[in-house]
Amino acid sequence: MARSNKPMLWLPFAGGGLVAALIIPVLILITGVLVPLGVLHLRYETIAAFAHNPLGKLIVLGAVALPAWHAAHRLRMTAHDLGLGSGIAIKAACYGTAWLLILAAAGALIAV
Repeated sequence: MARSNKPMLWLPFAGGGLVAALIIPVLILITGVLVPLGVLHLRYETIAAFAHNPLGKLIVLGAVALPAWHAAHRLRMTAHDLGLGSGIAIKAACYGTAWLLILAAAGALIAV
């Protein structure tokens, strides 16, 4: 049986689905509902300390990179299902956009 590199592509896809389904809604609830309503009080210093910590940066990068990869793969599969082809142009557009987003997030985190 021939070896495949597909598991290396499916791992971040599955991780992105998990983050998109479980982590992002909680972040939206906390930062978009609970903090503005005054139910939860987060100090700027606490959030800034998290963003300056190397482990915190890795967590934030994962919260951006994994869903971006998941979305890229979903868009590629949707384009294939719609008959737009499965050529290199579709792959480059989908995965290239994800990589640009990941690199932009990494650059912003390095600058912090």
